[in-house]
Amino acid sequence: MLPSSHSVLGMTLSTGTNSSPGRPGVELRYLRSLLCVEATFNMDPKALGKLVESISKTVKSFKKSEVESLIILFHSLVEKPDVRLDNARLDRSTFRMVLHGLFGMTDDKLMNRVFFAFDKDSDNCISVSEWVKGLSVFLRGTFEEKLKFCFEVYYLNGDDGYISREEIFDMLKNSLHQQLSEEETDEGIKELVEITLKKMDYDNDGKISFADFEKAVKEERLLLEVFGQCLPEAKNCLDFETLAFKHILNSV
Repeated sequence: MLPSSHSVLGMTLSTGTNSSPGRPGVELRYLRSLLCVEATFNMDPKALGKLVESISKTVKSFKKSEVESLIILFHSLVEKPDVRLDNARLDRSTFRMVLHGLFGMTDDKLMNRVFFAFDKDSDNCISVSEWVKGLSVFLRGTFEEKLKFCFEVYYLNGDDGYISREEIFDMLKNSLHQQLSEEETDEGIKELVEITLKKMDYDNDGKISFADFEKAVKEERLLLEVFGQCLPEAKNCLDFETLAFKHILNSV
């Protein structure tokens, strides 16, 4: 069954996949908030300016006016928008809704992995600085930044910084389960795991290090998302920027 969708400001947005967690009835409201950059908030201009300056010191790919827009969008999404700007946090279900509805991601497990890659301090929610920094990779990231991000998504379950044989199996099974019958799934995927390791495991230690991943992807860039989508497509990024920064564009 396809996820339900709504047309908002001329753009069809899904409210989430059937299996994704969420608070019933609020997904569309959050998306409307996200798309309404002009929405009014009880924001302290001084606090907003201070936060923009702080984040802009570490995120160089956005103009300060763009950082401000992303902060306002973030604030519209949080469950309690009346909290202090720097204390606001985005929960996983709302973040997954954004990934699905605005960035076109559909894989539940990979959306969870992307969430944890954004959540740098591992507190199970996303702060405004994590939001802007993560979006800087999504929207304006260099090839090297995207390569590092994808590796972080893929090795997420391992504490040693390697993508293990077991993780490769699980990710391939997750991405291919609809294309293979139950009988051939495990055997077929085991063969793919061996093919993948043969191609990407340069030091033959049975797992993929960042050095392995980097070398393989630089030789064949299609391998960047070999274990499933963890970056939005260019069109989705352009659409998001158009919506997020429309008031900046209109003022030029």
